[in-house]
Amino acid sequence: MDQSGVLLWVKAEPFIVGALQVPPPSKFSLHYLRKIATYVRTRATEGAYPRLSWSTWRHIACGKLQLAKELAWLYFEIFDNLSVRTPEERLEWSEILSSCTTEEEVEKQRSQLNKISLRTSLIGEEWPSSRSRPQSPSLTERASCHRKNWNDYSHQAFICDHLSDLLELLLDPGQLSASFHSTHSSVLSREAILALSFLIEGTVSRTRKVYPLHELALWQPLHADSGFSKVSKTFSLYKLEAWLRASLTTNPFGPSACLKSGKKLAWAHQVEGTTKRAKIACNTHVSPPLHRMVVMSQVYKQTLAKSSDTLVGAHVRVHRCNESFIYLLSPLRSVTIEKCRNSTFVLGPVETALHLHDCENVEVIAVCHRLSISSTAGCTFHVLTPSRPLILSGNQRATFAPFHTHYPMLEDHMARTGLATVPNYWDNPMVVCRENSDTSVFQLLPPCEFYVFIIPFEMEGDTAEIPGGLPAAYQKALAQREEKIQIWQKTVKEARLTKEQRKQFQVLVENKFYEWLINTGHRQQLDSLVPHTAASKQVPG
Repeated sequence: MDQSGVLLWVKAEPFIVGALQVPPPSKFSLHYLRKIATYVRTRATEGAYPRLSWSTWRHIACGKLQLAKELAWLYFEIFDNLSVRTPEERLEWSEILSSCTTEEEVEKQRSQLNKISLRTSLIGEEWPSSRSRPQSPSLTERASCHRKNWNDYSHQAFICDHLSDLLELLLDPGQLSASFHSTHSSVLSREAILALSFLIEGTVSRTRKVYPLHELALWQPLHADSGFSKVSKTFSLYKLEAWLRASLTTNPFGPSACLKSGKKLAWAHQVEGTTKRAKIACNTHVSPPLHRMVVMSQVYKQTLAKSSDTLVGAHVRVHRCNESFIYLLSPLRSVTIEKCRNSTFVLGPVETALHLHDCENVEVIAVCHRLSISSTAGCTFHVLTPSRPLILSGNQRATFAPFHTHYPMLEDHMARTGLATVPNYWDNPMVVCRENSDTSVFQLLPPCEFYVFIIPFEMEGDTAEIPGGLPAAYQKALAQREEKIQIWQKTVKEARLTKEQRKQFQVLVENKFYEWLINTGHRQQLDSLVPHTAASKQVPG
């Protein structure tokens, strides 16, 4: 590494994936985090520190913070999901859970789950703070972005404003009581800096090589700046904080950089009745694999489809799309859909979080690790998910339904993201909003209104049916509808219509079908698909 030009930045993923877009419980404050840190340290010999087990966290969350058990598990599992796990490990965990037949068995398996690092769970504290930040960078630029989970200026401001608190929470037990008065003499262990790498990373001389914070802090030429002592094998808290503040900059692979200098994507699409151009950009040409982002905005009356390496493992943000059909048929890291109207989204497996905010009359079809929704109205979610869908604040008329489609590469993509067909909690949403616990904000789709969804593209692959099949009630509804169609066809055949009558009958059926296409909005999608089908039925790469 070249010593010149060391840059540090705040990682985007913990905020995009690990921060719920809902006010935290009132006791999720720095005061209680300090108490939790002290509590678990005194029980280090019992295995409570530095890695926190579910049983210990359950005791703290339910007994001390008075959280409901399911909410306590939600926070624990979100942090665990941010840990590095292979797809095989995630599939193994799904298999274990699916074999449980009672709540007691589930609790037992949760207690066996690999412990999460207490030191990496600091982001739960008041994200993001609403107080003013006079020392925060780029205030004017930050004001233009509404959603803070995707606003890297807010990420940087949050860490800068709370850096002293974060470092204090990483101090060893003997220094906690004196930390307010002896900052210059306080020291941090190498393990503490390793934990801080959960939030901060960097590079040298603006190269594409990205290093975790602890590797840069322990690099020999930077010892004087980072405050590392070879003798004590510790970091000076005072020097480390000064170095971090001096080196922190905007994330070069974050959402802002993607919008500013990202590569414009060429997607096959057909514009129907509009000349408005969609804004679609990605940073895959400059970012390492774990930093991929795709941002789509202002897609209007279009059908877009893509399955390619550009999307694989990417964080995707879809913003202000109206009256469109969007197919993203690749394994994705996360997906955020905001301020969209009257549109359909068909997604490849989403490895972590799928979140919708401020959407209206939107249909989402996806296999995902977790679905959460806020401020939506009249939206329908056809999902396969191993965790309970989260209904945050401000939702109206949300409908949940079983996943009802497939494409040839779907099962392969599910394996790559560690998502299995069981357990599947699509029909057991969890209302997570402090203002009320009204379950009338959602309904399950009545089986009589259920239809399968056909993806209109040809691809190579082995998946030929809906993974996991359909729930019995919905499968029965499809069978009954098919039986009615057969009866109708038999009735028409036995009517012995003349040639002229058959012609008149065909025209009548076609007219009714055309009216249905117009009323449902499917005519627009069919029209936009015609040019691509004529040229090639393949999904554009």
